[in-house]
Amino acid sequence: MKIRSTTILAVLRDGRLAIAGDGQVTLDKTIVKHSARKVRKIAGGRVLAGFAGSAADGITLLEKFEKKFNEFKDLTRASVELAKDWRQDRALRRLEAMLVVGTPEHLFLLSGTGDVIEPDEGIAAIGSGGPYAQAAAAALLRNTSMAADEIARAALGIAGEICIYTNDDVTVEVLP
Repeated sequence: MKIRSTTILAVLRDGRLAIAGDGQVTLDKTIVKHSARKVRKIAGGRVLAGFAGSAADGITLLEKFEKKFNEFKDLTRASVELAKDWRQDRALRRLEAMLVVGTPEHLFLLSGTGDVIEPDEGIAAIGSGGPYAQAAAAALLRNTSMAADEIARAALGIAGEICIYTNDDVTVEVLP
């Protein structure tokens, strides 16, 4: 059985970062949870992070990222160092999750294949409904004056109307 869960969307606009995530967790063809929380403020509230994939794996990666951030005090360096460890470490390499991390200055998508991607347009999305949420956010970013958190919430709502693995129980965290 394949576990599908969560859509995470990050939007960076006008010096504000919003990361939104829905709460649905699906096991095969059954919704097993409506209110999972996979978006968090970490590092004393200085960084926003969201994960998609296995909950235990995502939390493990969040903890490891937070340690790297506390060690280097720099989002870019912490992201690169985590990606290196994630790709090289045998145990970490098996983790099935992806991360989006950011501050009002930078936004990164991180994966176990060593990806550290800073999106061109200030939008990053992962998870089952990620492509739908990203497309909706791009349209809203280009054609409205909505704030980052408003775009994130609205785009996740649109994704939830299209993707059967995304629901309307949305958590949004904002920086600054």
